Amino acid sequence: MTDTITLTGIVATDPRLVTTEAGLDITSFRLACTQRRFDRARDAWVDGDTNWYTVTAFRALAANVGASVHKGERLVVTGRLRIRPWETSDRSGTTVEVDADAVGHDLRWGRSSWSRALASATPAGGAAGDAPAPADPEAVAGGTAAPGWASAAAPRPDESSAGGDADGEGEPLVPAGVGAGASTSDPAEGGGEPPF
Repeated sequence: MTDTITLTGIVATDPRLVTTEAGLDITSFRLACTQRRFDRARDAWVDGDTNWYTVTAFRALAANVGASVHKGERLVVTGRLRIRPWETSDRSGTTVEVDADAVGHDLRWGRSSWSRALASATPAGGAAGDAPAPADPEAVAGGTAAPGWASAAAPRPDESSAGGDADGEGEPLVPAGVGAGASTSDPAEGGGEPPF
């Protein structure tokens, strides 16, 4: 039986991305999760004990975590829990690890900007469900989309028959940084890096 866990915490170490000889991407980092509780005697919120987890991500998730996550950021992590005791000649302890299924910024504490990653061709190491990359990224902006990608001519699912989408923006759905769908990084408009 697999134990699934969801954690919220602060990234305590810079994520370390390694690629094995077989081409498998693996990223790992430490996550500090501190429980807060309201102390009625003090009439204030106080920190409880801190639990430490080693979070490991594989394949496409590993590459995206390595490019998106930095020390000090607040995250939400969902994955499979593994607890292992260890012992050396003079010390012993317990390692608590999480094999991540999903990782994202905790938007309760700040803003984040998402962009779809262009997957590289991975004939042997690609994970099931990894999105295919368009053969020619410029073709996506020109209206000829590769499978799985929306073109400039294709309507978005939330568009009404009168034209334009529900938000009143008429931008096509294409990968960030490619052609007409490239987003701006103006912090005043909410794009760019989070403020923390």
